[in-house]
Amino acid sequence: MRRGQRVRGWWARTWAGYEEGAEEGGSERPLAGYAVLMGSYAAMVGALGVAVRRRGGVAGRPAAGDLALLAVATFQVSRTLSKDAVLSPLRAPFTTYQGPAGPGEVTEAPRPGPVRHAVGELVTCPFCVAQWAGTVGLASLAFFPRTTRWVTAGVSAVAAADVLQLGYARLRQAAE
Repeated sequence: MRRGQRVRGWWARTWAGYEEGAEEGGSERPLAGYAVLMGSYAAMVGALGVAVRRRGGVAGRPAAGDLALLAVATFQVSRTLSKDAVLSPLRAPFTTYQGPAGPGEVTEAPRPGPVRHAVGELVTCPFCVAQWAGTVGLASLAFFPRTTRWVTAGVSAVAAADVLQLGYARLRQAAE
């Protein structure tokens, strides 16, 4: 069997299992998977620290405005990555579909297996994804401050628009 056929077969099985909601991870505690994720995060932070040091350090602390934009952007990015229905194909190898969770969002459960379950828990938890997204955002601010300010401002605007959309929908419901 050629590699392309194997990949298509794997993807077809993954997609079918995702849509069926099969293979729910249950109460499995995948300590080996958690160790892999902790090691990956530590390696990422270490590599970023070395890169910042080689670059000559960072000029002082981030400004309060930068931190505010980064906080809102981290919220929005982590929510989008972990719950957005359109991004389900990115999470499907590690999760199965369980049902809708609100406007444009889904509920998913981790698949079994030590690493798949641990990654499934990570990618479906906005609080967990926020740790990784915030770290990447802070590093981005250290290396590319201007670009990061623009990106975080844009993502923060999307977060504000989401709040306004939900508020508007609630006001319409209350008026009916």
